[in-house]
Amino acid sequence: MKAERLKRAVVARAVAEGFSVARTASVDAIPEAPARLAAWLAEGHHGDMGWMEERTDQRADPRKLWAQAKSVIMLGMSYAPDSDPLAILAQTDKAAISLYARRRDYHDVIKGKLKSVAGLLAAQGGVDVKVFVDTAPVMEKPLAQAAGLGWQGKHSVLVSREHGSWLFLGAIYTTAELPPDAPETDHCGSCTRCLDICPTDAFPAPYQLDSRRCIAYLTIEHPGHIDESLRAGIGNRVFGCDDCLAVCPWNKFAQAAQETRLALRDGLDALPLADLARLDDPAFRALFAGTPVKRTGRDRFIRNVLIAIGNSARPELAESAAALVSDPSPLVRAMAAWALIRLAPARALVLAPAALAAENDADVRREWRAFAAEPENAS
Repeated sequence: MKAERLKRAVVARAVAEGFSVARTASVDAIPEAPARLAAWLAEGHHGDMGWMEERTDQRADPRKLWAQAKSVIMLGMSYAPDSDPLAILAQTDKAAISLYARRRDYHDVIKGKLKSVAGLLAAQGGVDVKVFVDTAPVMEKPLAQAAGLGWQGKHSVLVSREHGSWLFLGAIYTTAELPPDAPETDHCGSCTRCLDICPTDAFPAPYQLDSRRCIAYLTIEHPGHIDESLRAGIGNRVFGCDDCLAVCPWNKFAQAAQETRLALRDGLDALPLADLARLDDPAFRALFAGTPVKRTGRDRFIRNVLIAIGNSARPELAESAAALVSDPSPLVRAMAAWALIRLAPARALVLAPAALAAENDADVRREWRAFAAEPENAS
């Protein structure tokens, strides 16, 4: 009875802190995780996320991360929108930023709230606790399914019958033995909306994500040049992608997010691409201060903006690309060339000789050469 009362107190504190749901699993609740993680890594589906290959034993087994842990409390906080997050995709001169990133960084918001819940657990139960929010080798989604928050849908994201695909997750590991909740079962049925809508075919099969083709990965995690075959599918998405989340039928049950500290930032929903292309590093940092976007850095973000410009089919944006063909960053210069060539080939043809003469980066030269047909023996 003591454990049950303690669990009720923890859930009550979680609700008071703004969490939408809090449930419990045993530390040994995901025995299939090691094999699934190993197979995913073996396929190379993690792309450049080398950190996924580190501490895999701790990631797949909570007991390897903390041997004294007995229970895991999984908490979810809704960030469900009150309008269609995909509407921006039709405004090709504007930037589509993923819903979760148009607000204060959820890590900052949730971690403090997790500490409050964990503090109550430690004080009332006389137990030890550790809190995690996407900052340690923790497999939040399998643990959340084991705790009954939802199930991993065919898009690999957690789906809740009450909150759709819009849950931020946090975890509390504890030495307390708390009564576990029943795991959630899969309710995707025959639906394939999330798979069908993916612009870059990032799902080789249901429940399998190849990050190397995922727009969220490409625009956020991938540090280098984005393969040309994938650029058109990115459209005007400059940070992340909401497509597979937004079309989930279970979203119809989700109520708009209530946590005020995660309120959407005014103005980040439809920023003009031309304005973003002019950002230098200080201006980029100032605009996106406190949001997840800031972590990508200016050069990677402007790379994404230029891909959106190249996809815009708006010739008036060609000047924004032309202004960046001599940017200090080769990541930016390469996509400036690509965007300019797509929007204003005549202007690109004029600029190509000088750009190639001044260019010493092989990737940037490749973008120009594909268009300008520079002789093979040119330096």
